[in-house]
Amino acid sequence: MKGKMFVAAKILYISDLDGTLLNSSKEVSCYSRETINALLASGLNFSVATARTAATATQIVRGLNINIPAILMNGAAIYDIENTKYIKTEKIPREAAYTIFEVMRKHNTTGFMYALADNKLKAYYEVLKTPALTDYYNERVTKFNKTFQQLDRFSSIFNEQEIIYFTLMDTRCQLEALAGDLKEVPGIDLVISSDVYVKSLWYLEIHGKNASKYNALNYIRDYCGFERIIGFGDNLNDLPLLNACDEFYAVANALDELKEKATGVIGANNSDAVAKFLALAKLDTQNYSREHGN
Repeated sequence: MKGKMFVAAKILYISDLDGTLLNSSKEVSCYSRETINALLASGLNFSVATARTAATATQIVRGLNINIPAILMNGAAIYDIENTKYIKTEKIPREAAYTIFEVMRKHNTTGFMYALADNKLKAYYEVLKTPALTDYYNERVTKFNKTFQQLDRFSSIFNEQEIIYFTLMDTRCQLEALAGDLKEVPGIDLVISSDVYVKSLWYLEIHGKNASKYNALNYIRDYCGFERIIGFGDNLNDLPLLNACDEFYAVANALDELKEKATGVIGANNSDAVAKFLALAKLDTQNYSREHGN
């Protein structure tokens, strides 16, 4: 980790949340928060990239003085946390939304849908038909005060609002079958990943074709003028983030598929690995500056 990547350059460090920056209690530990805030105060550029929405992500990172726009919903939105506004969003074409709805009906699978109106994200559901859907709903309502609206049919608002995201949860087999029926639909992209906390549960996230952690991070690179980006992650939905970074580190608890492609593997999420990496990076930068008379 020493030397070349800390030569004077405008560097961004960006981390996934669940399974990476967050511990198994779904929290930023006191150590990580204090360490990262001290580094931010000394000039570190830091942000997060997550599948979560603003409603939950901003509360989870509350107390972290993040100074760079965050990537939300796997890249469907870029969000300015400090000023509570969306910088960029990618919508799902209306025709594609109708096809998604029909395929969900065919496979008897449902989940949650997100739409944007007046710079506010709205969350919808039809029915909480499985324990996974109920747990997802209850956690976000009770822990984050998130508001959901129930609809008889998702399609009832397709002509009124910009749809930007679907989150479905089921077994891997069920979701892969559903994804197979959607893979040729124009204007959308799909991400299948395992749940960090419930190993038998899988997610299928559907968003616009140009919505990805890869595209969102490249947008931030240009938007903020970064010369180098170093990322951290743990799951399959972090592969696009990895591909957009100059260097990428998988946490020890990451899936093997990610570790194989990463620049290196650091400690586990429950060991504050990201914060410790950043602290060591700062120390290496200081040592480099002293050695070269900067």
